[in-house]
Amino acid sequence: MGTVLVVSGHPSERSFTNAWAEASCEAARMAGHEVLRSDLCAMGFDAVERAAHYGASGGGVFDPLKAQEAAGQAGELPLDVAGEVAKVQAADRIILHFPIWWFAPPAVIKGWCDRVLVQGVLHAVDQRFDAGMCRDTSVLFCVSTGASEAECGPDGKEGDLALQLWPLAQTFRYLGMRVLAPKTVHGVHGYHEGDAETALRAKLGQLIAAQTDVIAAWDTQPQITFNSDGDFDDAGRLKPGVPSYSAFVRHP
Repeated sequence: MGTVLVVSGHPSERSFTNAWAEASCEAARMAGHEVLRSDLCAMGFDAVERAAHYGASGGGVFDPLKAQEAAGQAGELPLDVAGEVAKVQAADRIILHFPIWWFAPPAVIKGWCDRVLVQGVLHAVDQRFDAGMCRDTSVLFCVSTGASEAECGPDGKEGDLALQLWPLAQTFRYLGMRVLAPKTVHGVHGYHEGDAETALRAKLGQLIAAQTDVIAAWDTQPQITFNSDGDFDDAGRLKPGVPSYSAFVRHP
């Protein structure tokens, strides 16, 4: 068995997001995995990278990548970051639970990536994508939206959820991780009443109960397909004739 890191980004401890995250923890424990937990909002995690984290003044130019690399090499990362980095390094499976807010994950999820995926520790210029430092790790996003499934489709007026999640998926692909196809649930908001609220609660209860099956079938879950390093030329552009797997990386 392995180690599962469960990360959530929602300000309410009683939210569906955190209930779903706790279901992931319980399912992983039942399957015999060690579980690490990061409830970012409950932890008060500071999502903003800044010079003050490294004991530097704001007078000069702050280069986050250089500051991270220097601190990482010296063993002097900020304590909150060092703890999260250790969790990522220990985990062979990572599950991120979050809602979609304004067509993207909440800021605390992005900030966690900004601060925790440390240059020189979890990635480097010559250790990224196919050669990434985290090639033995896989990651799954468990995502809720307030909009309907139709509205979140490729032709939906809320925009294609797959595209909204692609930058985060590419972030973990950059580290070398395998990114599983996300688990999504739609129409999750607090404005339902009567039968609609009852139906939603039943649907969410079923989803939470099914998390045991998600963990059990982890190794056979479909993955997001990315272009390999060999699909790009020396300038970093997609070679002619190579298939494109995302609107973000395509032939002009």
